[in-house]
Amino acid sequence: MSKIERIETIPLRVPLKHVYKGSYYKMRNRCTIITRIHTSDGVIGQSYNADTDEEQDIILGIIHDEIAPLITGMDIRQVEKIWHAMIPVTLDQLRNRAMPMQAIACVDSAVWDGFGKIAGQPLWRLWGGYRDRIPMIGIGGYYGSSEADLERELAFFKDEIGMVGMKFKIGAKPPEEDAARLKLAKSIVGDDFLFVVDANQGYTVAEALNFLSLIEGEVKLRWFEEPTRWHADWRGLKDVRLRGNVNVAAGQSEIHRVGMREMMLNGAIDVCNFDASWGGGPTEWRRIAALALAFEVQLGHHEEAQVASHLLASVPHGTYVESFSPTRDPIFWEILDNRPKLVNGDFILPTEPGFGWKLNEDFIAQYRVDKN
Repeated sequence: MSKIERIETIPLRVPLKHVYKGSYYKMRNRCTIITRIHTSDGVIGQSYNADTDEEQDIILGIIHDEIAPLITGMDIRQVEKIWHAMIPVTLDQLRNRAMPMQAIACVDSAVWDGFGKIAGQPLWRLWGGYRDRIPMIGIGGYYGSSEADLERELAFFKDEIGMVGMKFKIGAKPPEEDAARLKLAKSIVGDDFLFVVDANQGYTVAEALNFLSLIEGEVKLRWFEEPTRWHADWRGLKDVRLRGNVNVAAGQSEIHRVGMREMMLNGAIDVCNFDASWGGGPTEWRRIAALALAFEVQLGHHEEAQVASHLLASVPHGTYVESFSPTRDPIFWEILDNRPKLVNGDFILPTEPGFGWKLNEDFIAQYRVDKN
C-alpha cells in the first residue's frame, strides 16, 4: 500500500515585465502552486497548477488545513475515493467555491502523478492513449501591443516555435477595432495559420455578431471563445453559435461538471475548454470529457499545458493545447527542464511515468513565495 503521509506545497509568483490586458482583466504576475504528495513507500506525486495570484494563500490554507487531514493515510492509488473525500471542503456556503475546487485540483493532479509513477506509465497513456502528441496554439494579441509587438509575437509562435495557430484576444474594444486588429494579424502570417478569438465574456450578443460580420470572408475562425457576457449565460452562447454560424467554445469559468452538462444540454457550445486546474483536477475533467463525447462536443483546455497536454492527447475529441509567450508565462517556458520542441506543430508527450516533467529547481528557488 502507498499511503499518503504528507502534502508539501511550493507557491511561485513571477512578476511580469508588462501588465497584460484582456477584455476586462489585467495580469501583473504569473503564479502557480507546486504540490507534492509524499507516500509511505517513497513515491512522490507531483504537479503544478492553480494560477491564482491574490487568492494563493487561501488555496494553500485549504490544502494544508482542510484537505490534508481528510486524505492523510489513504492509498494514493484510490484516486476516486480520495477525490470524494475532499468534497466536504466545497460545502461551506459562505465562501467562493472556486477556491476549494482549485485546491482539490492541485491535490488531485499530484495524486494522479503518483498513480502514474506506481503504474510505470505516463498519464496520457493511462487515461486512454489515443495519441502521444497534441497540436499547440499560442495565446496573444493582448491590448496595448503595438503592430511591431504583434509581428514579433506571431513570428515567435509560428516561425520560432512552430505552433499551428493563435488564440487572439478581443472583447474590450468596439468590434470594428477588434476586427481590424485580427485582420492585421492574419495579413502577417497568411492562410496556413489558424485563428481562435477569445472575448473573455466581453461582448454583447449583438457585438459578437457584428464582429463576425466584419471578418466574414477574410478570417475563418476555428472557434469563438466566450463571446458573450456572463449574464447572457448559455443562451447568449447559443445565439452567437447559431446566428453567427461559428463554432463556440466556453467552459473555463465553470468549476464543476453540472455547469458543463447544462451548457451541452442546451446546445450552447461546440468546444468545451473546462480547466482541470480550476475545476477539481483531472478526475473531474475526465468526467466532463465523457459527457462531451456523448454530445459530440470537442475538447480544449484553458491554458496549463503541462496538465492539459496529457488530458487532450488521451481522448479522440481533443483539439489543441495552449501556451502563452515567454513574457506572459515564464513559468511554462522555464520550469520544465525536459519541455519538448514542437514537431510539425505538435507538442510531444513524455514517456516517463506520471506527468513525466522534470522541474527546474533553480527557477523554483528563485521565485518561490515562501523562500524568506
